[in-house]
Order: sequence, then C-alpha cells, then structure tokens
Amino acid sequence: MVALLLFIVVDCHPHNGFIGTSFEVIIHNENQTEISFKRKWNASQSNQPPLNIDKRFNYMVVSDERQRVMPTDVDRNKGKVLGYKEAVLLTNPTNPDLKGEVDDKYFYSNDDKDGKVYGWISSTNPPLGFWMINPSNEYRIGGPLKQDLTTHVGPTVLTVFCSTHYAGEDLAIKFQQQEAWKKVIGPVFVYLNSNAAAKANPSILWSDAKKRMNQEVASWPYEFALSKDYVKSNQRGTVRGRLFVNDRFISKQNVAASNAYIGLGPPGEAGSWQRENKGYQFWTKTDGEGNFIIENVIFGTYNLYATVPGFIGDYKYTSNIKVTPGSNIKLGTLIYKPPRNGATIWEIGIPDRTAAEFFIPNPSSQFKVHKYKNNSESKFRQYGLWEQYGVLYPKNDLVYDVGTSNYSRDWFYAQVTRKIGNKTYKGTSWKIIFNLANVNIASNYTLQLALAAAHEVDLHVLVNDEKIQEPHFSTGHIGGSNAIARHGIHGLYWLYSIGIQGKLLVKGTNTIFLVQSSGLSPFEGVMYDYIRFEGPHQ
Repeated sequence: MVALLLFIVVDCHPHNGFIGTSFEVIIHNENQTEISFKRKWNASQSNQPPLNIDKRFNYMVVSDERQRVMPTDVDRNKGKVLGYKEAVLLTNPTNPDLKGEVDDKYFYSNDDKDGKVYGWISSTNPPLGFWMINPSNEYRIGGPLKQDLTTHVGPTVLTVFCSTHYAGEDLAIKFQQQEAWKKVIGPVFVYLNSNAAAKANPSILWSDAKKRMNQEVASWPYEFALSKDYVKSNQRGTVRGRLFVNDRFISKQNVAASNAYIGLGPPGEAGSWQRENKGYQFWTKTDGEGNFIIENVIFGTYNLYATVPGFIGDYKYTSNIKVTPGSNIKLGTLIYKPPRNGATIWEIGIPDRTAAEFFIPNPSSQFKVHKYKNNSESKFRQYGLWEQYGVLYPKNDLVYDVGTSNYSRDWFYAQVTRKIGNKTYKGTSWKIIFNLANVNIASNYTLQLALAAAHEVDLHVLVNDEKIQEPHFSTGHIGGSNAIARHGIHGLYWLYSIGIQGKLLVKGTNTIFLVQSSGLSPFEGVMYDYIRFEGPHQ
C-alpha cells in the first residue's frame, strides 16, 4: 500500500485541517489526486497541523544499526525531565527493559545524506511498516551534511525540509519586505508494507523499505506531478567532471578527490552551501578516481562546490554554471588547492568535518546506556556527555602534549564549560604543548583551526602567554548549533587560518592556549574537527 504526497504551498489551521484562500484540483482520478492550496502567510497563526496518531507503532528504524523498541508518550509523561524538555529519564515505563534510559528525539537525528528512508513497525499481527522515503534532497536546505530529525516517540515520523537544528540562526529563512520567493518541496513518498514473518524478524519490512527507497530514488524526478511549478526531467540537465586535490606538502602530483561531496547550489562564496536556505541544491559523491556526475539539475545558474575528506576547507569552481533543459555540461579536470601555507609541524585529528575521532566518554552511571538492535550504540548519542568533562578533569583543564598524547584518547570530543555549582558554569582553557628545534623569528607560522561545531562561543587563541589582555586571535561570537546538547558530532563547519609571528615562539617548549571563556550554560562550547600547525610560509 502506497501514498504519495506533494507539498508546494501548504499551511494548516490548528484545529480545522488544511485551509486556503483558494484551491485548485490539478487532477483527480482513481489513481491520483493532486490539489493546490494557496493562502497568504500569517506569522501570528499556529503552524502545528491537526494530528491523529496511530499508537500501534512501537518499533522504530532509522538505519541498519539504529533500530529498537521505543517508549511511549505515556512513559515520557511519567518520567523526569532533565536538562531540557526533550530529554526525559524513563522512571516507570510500560516496558521495564527501558527503565533508567533517557529518551530524547535528538538521538534519532541524521545527516540528510543518510536520511532517505526511516520509519516505524507496528505491534499488530501481521506487523505493518510505515516508512518515510525522501527520493531527493534537492529541496532541502544546508547541503548533504545538514542534520535533521527523523522519528521520535509519538510515534512520530518526520520529513524536515528546513530547520535550524544543528545550525542555529545561520540557517533561519528570512525575508525582506515584499520579497518574492517560491520553492517546490517534495514529492516525498510514504510507503506501507506488511509481512507476517516480520513479527519475529522486523528487518524483513526494513529490507523491503530500503528496496523501495532505491526504486524511488531511481525514479526521480517523478513524472506524475502536474503542477506547473514542478520541474520535470526534460527541463533538467547534467553536469560532470573530475576533481583533483593539489597539496604540494602531501604529494608532488595531483591526488584524485575520492569520496568527496560535490554539488551545485545558488551562487555564493566557497562553503556558502551549508548556510544556503532558499534555493535548490544537487549533490553527489565522487568515485575513487574523483569522477562525478550530477544529474537531474533544475535549469538555472549555479556554483559548483565540494568538500573533500582528508583536506580542510571548501572547493568552489571559478565560474558560474548555467544549466539549461537537456544540457550535458562537461567541466573536465578540476583542481582544488586546500588552505596551506607551510609544511606540517604537528596535527591533531582527521579533517572530516566531525569530532568523531576524538575521545567520547561513557555516560554517567545514573543513566542506562541508550542502545539499539544487537546492543549496538552510537557512542556520541548519549545524554549528558558534556558533564563527563568535569568528571575527567575535576580541577585542571585538558593538556595535550604533541609528543606523547593521542587524540583518540586524550582529546575530549568537545571543549565545554565546567560546572562549578548549582546551574553555575565557567569557561575552560585547553593547552597544546609542543617543541620546536628551531624558530625563524622573522617568518610567520600558521595554525589551521577547523571547527566541527560551535555554540554561543568566542574562542581565543593565545601563544606562550595566557595572561595577556588581548588574545592573538579571536573567532568572535559564533555558533548556534546546539550540537553538544543534541547529541551531534558536528554542526556547521568553521575554518580559521591563523597567522602566528615567529617572534611569539621559542626554541624548545611552546604552548598554544585555546580559551573558551564564556560560562553561561553547560552547552556552550566547540567541537574541533582538525588542528594543524604549519611551519614558515613557503
């Protein structure tokens, strides 16, 4: 059983269903109904639609690894609210196996690139699967690494087209007075399946849903939608090419940009795609040789962007790309030169836009570990990990010795605040200690500082003197991702190439201080992606 939903311009009254100042029946027959509603937006009215929730669904699936029996709304209502309203300790759940767990909708977030299918399986006999399938991400905002909610207790299944989750105000859609804007969102595909054998093995329905997802992805763009605003395949084009990376300090030859995310988005600066929220974006991954094909691109003018794992920064093609209906644009060989000023003296982490490689603690013993099928767990998707920093570093902050420390063991996944009293916190100061055999005091060195996430922070960088009044570098007040509280391992990406004068360094032992001075809440802080200290400019 299948239902298809096309969203173009829709609003909901809180109690009376869909309303509009006008509507038009585009098509109506035994196989298909398409209706267009139109109304002027009124920000003072609620945007919550009326819901009739089917409580039979109790088994949630987000991915092969992330699937489990879920608590209920009743369980949450009887539980204890923790640091924020979404996080609830289950104190007396209907299913006793869940007692002591924390339930939080943010446990089930996904990068949009990984959110093509997810849903629920019912407890009925035979079991029924209810699946949300997103055959394309072209109408979503923020690119393939944007994180969004998928499912949560209710049971609720979502398809999120735009949100500020894991990003903050940087991704809030804002309009100027009288600004005109139109965007087609969807269609999305709702798939229902059933199989008696799934009572003992729910993965049967999940496997079937994944197969159906692949069919829908291959069918995109759909041909059935008749709205004049929906762009069919004959109005779209293709862009192809091959991307290489040129970093002379890694290889004298160009290196194929394998497994890079590369895509077309509205014109902007390099990296602007992750904060873009009004247009369409079209992304793919390069193969092992750096080849890429971006298909089904809506006609228009775009920039080509890319992010390459293993290298910092963002690639942007030098010229605008104009896609016309039926066009097949061949860009040939493209070269990305990532930020680099000198040879690597030392580095911490892996440049992949996440903090996943760093030390992630176990949650507090007062909470049961939140696990999935086959007892698998997402290490960073546990409640309260930020509080474990103070447990591991009760008096003194983190010190990382480049000569002896290991980032997977000795670098905490987030630089957070320290709790010093009841709802009282203070900032933290981390130290990186390293030795230099020689120093060229007349030259400039570079600290490449890549952040995987930031929330309400002004990060200061100081060199060999923690007590100076003005830091050698400050990010300024940045970030609103809330990734620390929402169990993310990344938010928006930030990169700073920080010049350090040679005269600030000494032969022998040096210290770089990373100071997060604000302490208003437990969720302020940064996640580092990668840090590299480079020698004199060459």
